[in-house]
Amino acid sequence: MLILKNARVLDVDHERDDGRYSIVIDGDTIREVTREPVQANGAQVIDVGGKTVMPGMIDCHVHVIASVAHLGNNSRLPNTFAVLRAVPILAGMLNRGFTSVRDAGGADYALSRSIEDGVIAGPRLFVAGKALSQTGGHGDFRERFDNSDPDPCGCNRNLGAIGRVVDGVDEMRKAVREEMRAGAHHIKIMASGGVASPTDPIGNLQFSVDEVKAAVEEAESHQTYVMAHAYTPKAIARVVRLGVRTIEHGNLIDEEAAGVMAEHGAYAVPTLVTYDAMSKVGAQMGLGQDTLDKNESVRKRGLEALAMLHKRGVKIGLGSDLLGDMHQYQSDELSIRADIVGAFEAIRQATATGAEIINMKGKLGVVAAGAYADLLVVDGDPLKDIRVLTGQGERIAGVMKNGAWVRETLR
Repeated sequence: MLILKNARVLDVDHERDDGRYSIVIDGDTIREVTREPVQANGAQVIDVGGKTVMPGMIDCHVHVIASVAHLGNNSRLPNTFAVLRAVPILAGMLNRGFTSVRDAGGADYALSRSIEDGVIAGPRLFVAGKALSQTGGHGDFRERFDNSDPDPCGCNRNLGAIGRVVDGVDEMRKAVREEMRAGAHHIKIMASGGVASPTDPIGNLQFSVDEVKAAVEEAESHQTYVMAHAYTPKAIARVVRLGVRTIEHGNLIDEEAAGVMAEHGAYAVPTLVTYDAMSKVGAQMGLGQDTLDKNESVRKRGLEALAMLHKRGVKIGLGSDLLGDMHQYQSDELSIRADIVGAFEAIRQATATGAEIINMKGKLGVVAAGAYADLLVVDGDPLKDIRVLTGQGERIAGVMKNGAWVRETLR
């Protein structure tokens, strides 16, 4: 048993609480959070000296397998390279204080189990398997003059590929069933054009109504949900009405589409930092001018979208969607959001709302009895300066996952 005493708690239930608490951790679970004196014979006691203790953060949109910014080239990596390059990416996320992440295409169940079994260090990893794309959609990274079959080529089955190509209702049903059989926690579909793909303008709608319905029905049959890559109001409203649960990116959303999301209880997962990072270093990472132009067209709109969604009362999770060497900017998502919605709301999005999205409400994202002991001990007050959570975790004095220290400098 471990007791963290003299802690200032920060979570959705403790916004501006300057009280000092003791957090009692029994195995992998928080047993008690109390302001009363705690006596526990044989327990290890650490006085955190008034530091902030908050839940481990949750990034709801990552691609841990994307070690190369050009996703077409990433899909051609030898499988061993793709996996081994994911190992430091995962470790970096954990050290930044992200104790859970939701992969939006590429990572598989074996990688998730490798973390769970202690083979490699990383956050809890919730995976989609391969994201599902139509021919010529956001998951089809063949250039226009590449007429190879997407099934056997690297744009589909290699471990470095984030997606696979499916067309038609029957193929969609089979693909969802295959990903679920292989251990996916949720399903990802591409519902509009995107920034990083070569042949699909952002305004394109992708997948037919019946194909989307089939994905949603199959996911619900497997007791899970569909997340959808979508940028435009038409694409967003269309798939939300068809039962998609979370909208990824959503930069070009308008008031009407935001209203549809609020009405249906859909979640938004903006990924603002990826456009910020690509505008800074995308050219150095080998991204083409067409991609960079598309990126700039959605970057500023994404900031407006966050404010609109928040005003409308749409529940918002934190996402980063970074690729290649840009993973290092992951925590900057917090400061970008805090400048728009405030520090406490940014932290809510990175903790409690993220836990709802991954269906772990009450178990993750809070400092409360019965939750898993995924905790951060922060040297500073994130409400006064959210940037104590940015960088590579330099101001985070302790990272705990499942009741065990990942690292700490408290004793």
